[in-house]
Formats: sequence, C-alpha cells, structure tokens
Amino acid sequence: MSNNVSYFVGLDLGQAKDYSALCVVEAEGVGQECVCSIRHLQRWQLGTSYPAICGDVVALLGREPLTTAPLIVDATGVGRPVIDILRPHIPARLLHAATITGGATETKDTQAGVTYWNVPKRVLVSTVQVLLQGKRLKIAPELTEAATLQRELQSFQVKITDAANDTYGAWREGAHDDLVLASALSCWGALHGALYGSYSVLALGKAKLKIPAVGDSLLGDRRVTTTTVDGATTSGTWPRRL
Repeated sequence: MSNNVSYFVGLDLGQAKDYSALCVVEAEGVGQECVCSIRHLQRWQLGTSYPAICGDVVALLGREPLTTAPLIVDATGVGRPVIDILRPHIPARLLHAATITGGATETKDTQAGVTYWNVPKRVLVSTVQVLLQGKRLKIAPELTEAATLQRELQSFQVKITDAANDTYGAWREGAHDDLVLASALSCWGALHGALYGSYSVLALGKAKLKIPAVGDSLLGDRRVTTTTVDGATTSGTWPRRL
C-alpha cells in the first residue's frame, strides 16, 4: 500500500423531494488499488436552495486539506446551473461535472477549464462493487449519517443483484440514495486515473486535517474501529469529532 493520501469530494444535487448530499473520501494509495475511507458526510434539509448549498461547499473546500481536492458534481439534472455558481469560487482544474448516462462509454469535454464527463451508470455501480468486494470502502461509524449510508449501500447492492442484463433499472427509484451517489462519485474520482493530474498528493501522516464544522466531520488523530458495509471491522486511525 502506498503511503500517499488524497481527498475527493462528491456532490449529489437533489430535486424537489430529494435530498442533496456531499461525501468526502480519503484515498490511501493511488488509482484502482486505493482504499477509500469516508471522512465527511453531509445531507442538506429538503428545500435548501442551491446557492446555499454552493456556499457550504465553497466554505468546506476552502479549508485544508481540501483546498486541492477535486469536486465531482452530479450534473445530470440541475447540476449545470450549479456548476455555473461554483465556477467563480473553485479552481476550474478541480471542478468536474458528471452527467450519469445509460450508455457504455465514458467521455469527457473541457469547457473554460472545467471538465464535463459523461459517466455510464454501470461505471459508478462497478466502482462501488469493486471497493465493497475488496473490503476497501470504510465508513467511520461515528458519523451521524453512517448508518443511513450503510442502509443505502445495502439497498444499492440488492438492486444491482436483482437487475438483469446490466440494466440497473431500479437504481435511483423509490428510496433515497443521495448519500450513496455522493459516495460513488467521490470513490469514482479516487479510482479514476484522469483526475490525478488536478491536485497534489499529500504524504500520509504529514497532512494536517482541518475540516470545518459543516455537516458531519471528523478531525484529528485517534484509533477507532471502522466498519465496511458488510459488517467487517478493522482498526485504523480516524480523526476525532469536531
């Protein structure tokens, strides 16, 4: 395992009756072999305006160690206008707009320095599958939304299992899955080689974790038990609560 650590932020934007959610993943290692640890979860109240959400996101990304973290925004529905709100406040090289598609090919285009991706749903699904099957997705149980995310992930897995011929037809229907999509986006960024040119990798143990008190964060140095979604436990260093 590499001694490098880096951060990726996924933002799922809800519409009408859906929550908006954000996830910060700490990736230890680089690319496909990295271990993803969820360090920060935030779910906004229903009805929160997009400018207010953008304000919270900009504040979060203005603090170390997230000042060089790529932000991957779900641009499938309302995401494009939100990208326009974020653009003046976040370096273009760190801003990635991901439109989730039903296709099979991942494509990208750059506009004014911002990278716009078309990401097949199956790619996000397989990203989560790979991490779960390899027990490389860790969730700090102290996070208030940890139990909610684990429920969403379990439901997510069932939908994948039940969907025939790689259709994933039931995904994003019915129950809320905002946290799991925000997590999938951040994990996709962590495993995606193309995003590694947009930030600086920090040496593990040297980075000073200073995440602001927005949503539910952890900060500092202490050992706790972490758990994977299937119930397996492991001991690791997690930050202390703010």
